[in-house]
Order: sequence, then C-alpha cells, then structure tokens
Amino acid sequence: MSETPQTLRARAEIDLGALRANVRALRGRVGTDVQVMAVVKADAYGHGAVPCARAALEAGATWLGTATPHEALALRAAGIDAPVLCWLWTPGGPWDEAIRADVDMAVSGMWALDEVIEAARRTAQPARVQLKADTGLGRNGCQPADWPRLVGEALRAEADGLLRVTGVWSHFACADEPGHPSIAAQLDAFHTMLEYAEKAGVRPEVRHLANSPATLTLPETHFDLVRTGIAMYGVSPIPEVGAPADFGLRPVMRLVGSVALVKNVPGGHGVSYGHHYVTDGPTTLGLIPLGYADGIPRHASGRGPVLVGDRVRTVAGRVAMDQFVVDLEGDAVEPGAQAVLFGPGDRGEPTAEDWARAADTIAYEIVTRIGSRVPRVYTNVTDAT
Repeated sequence: MSETPQTLRARAEIDLGALRANVRALRGRVGTDVQVMAVVKADAYGHGAVPCARAALEAGATWLGTATPHEALALRAAGIDAPVLCWLWTPGGPWDEAIRADVDMAVSGMWALDEVIEAARRTAQPARVQLKADTGLGRNGCQPADWPRLVGEALRAEADGLLRVTGVWSHFACADEPGHPSIAAQLDAFHTMLEYAEKAGVRPEVRHLANSPATLTLPETHFDLVRTGIAMYGVSPIPEVGAPADFGLRPVMRLVGSVALVKNVPGGHGVSYGHHYVTDGPTTLGLIPLGYADGIPRHASGRGPVLVGDRVRTVAGRVAMDQFVVDLEGDAVEPGAQAVLFGPGDRGEPTAEDWARAADTIAYEIVTRIGSRVPRVYTNVTDAT
C-alpha cells in the first residue's frame, strides 16, 4: 500500500501559496525599482529548492541565490533559466560548468578571478562575475586594501572579452540588531568601495547589500536588489522586533508527525535515555517518531513544544535519533493522531521560533535542519492569483 500524507510517519508540509504571498509582501516593501532575489540555498532552507524557486519567480522574484555551485547547477538542470548568483566557491570550481550554465559567480579574491578567467578561455564563453566586497563581516569578500587590484584585473579581463562584471555586493554582519554601529559603518564602506569600482569603469547590472533583516528595516540599504532568504519562508529574521505577521509574512513549513504509540505507565517510570524525565504518577506516554536524525534538536530535550490533541505538550526526556516521547498526562490519544511540532501558530501549534528558543538557537536552523527522510508535501502548488 502506498503512503499518503495522512499515513506518513512524518511530513513537512510546504505551503507554496504562503511563499508566494511572502514574496509579494517583500516586493511591496521594497517598491518597483528594487528587484528581489529569492535565496534558495541549503535546499531552500529545508523547504525544497526547485519548487520554492519556481513559486518565488511566479510571485515576482527576478533573481535566485545559492551558496554552492552544485545548488545553482541543480536549478539549471531542473529547467530554471532565471538569473542565478552563486557565492561560495573553492579552488577548482566547477567554473566551466557554471559559465556554460550562465550562472553569475561571486568573486572575492584574485585566486578566484584567475580561475574564472582561465575557465572563460577554456570554454570560449564570457563569465558573468559579481565582485564581493568585505565591508566588515569578515567572512567572504575582498578587503578594501585589495579592492583596487581585484577591480582593475576584472576590468582588464572584461576588456579582453573574458568576463562581464554584472554586480557589486556585500553582506551585513549585524542587520538583525537594529542600531548596531556596524550597520552604518558597513553601509559607508560599501558606498566607498562601490564608488571606487564605478569610477574605475565597472557598470554593474545590480548593486546589493540587504539581506532579510535589512530588507525589512533598512530601506537605505536596498540599492538595486535585496536578497531575501529566511523572510521569504515566513520566519522573522528579527524576532525581537517583530513576529512574521508583523511584517506581513506567514510561515511556509508545518512539521507534523504521526503518534506511533500510546501507553499507560505507572508513577516513577523513567523516560528515554538517561531517565532525565521520570513520571510523577500514573500517566500516558505518546511516542513521536521523529528524532535528531530528522533534524529535531537534541538540545530541545525536555523543552521542545508539540501540539498533540488540543494541548501543547513538552518533550519528556531526551530526544533520541529517531523518536521522542511526550507525557499526555492521562489524555486519550489514539495512535496515528497528529503531533504538530511547528507551523504558522494560528491553530494553537508551536512555531519554529518556539523551537529555536527551546534549543537556544535561531529559527533559521530549525527549518533548515529538517532532514531528507522527512518527505516534503507541497500544498497550493498552483498559483491562484
């Protein structure tokens, strides 16, 4: 017998209608003169890269963003031909494949530019290159002291027909902390490095700096394009400032398990590894067939919230590799009943942010870490607008 969404051990329901609505809300926030890049790295933050990319483009995103080249090439293999920027490269490429696939490649230093130029010679096709400036994040990107050389060499290669400099960009360190002094400092540094590049002769198609929190709170950073990652999936990048609904967003993922077992146990009964939870008295226990192999954080042991029946329960004891237990406190729950770990929150269920607090992490990690053995079930696949 084939499984249906109702008979699956667990499932992550992905509401593509909510994703489209989020993209439209973000577009409305930045206005018609600013493009939206839908960031679909890490399998679209765990939501499924190809379906989410298509839905975002249907809703008006004009660019896609990936971290690794293999993510970008997978979009091309799926027949998606929208502009794609890929920013996390290591020596060896695959530059040739990316050039042939018309992928924009972020270049942060001379080693990468040299390899791109050699690949362009091999393929006899100009590369599309976006120069990344390190304005203060201290990760990828070119330091200001090295910027003149990188810009100059890129322009020489452009004059030789080997590449086209399509963009200049950078990334914030603390845009999720409104008022942090590094925000203004990075914006000033970006203006300075961008001005140098343009005076030298760079004519970028897009200039961009804003990630999700900057998209929502810093309009002066929007330039030609904003890169919306977690916000597109309806998770607030600045929960201290506002919940998703405060920004016109709705969570896209709903994580559901099917209760595998319900049993009566006496008082004083230990639960799960280490017996960190012991029942106070006679009670019922419910077994939820999801564990850290599925992305449920072990750090949320004893704290993670789950809606079972009409009540939010708490993980009893440790989260194991494949399962965890909740104390149903004598309530009658049948095997096969739904256990909702998180969702939009408007039906009484916990949210990804609730799980993030329980695990001392951020909601980005909660949705992204949901593993591949949890099937994604897509709803609202067709755009009704």
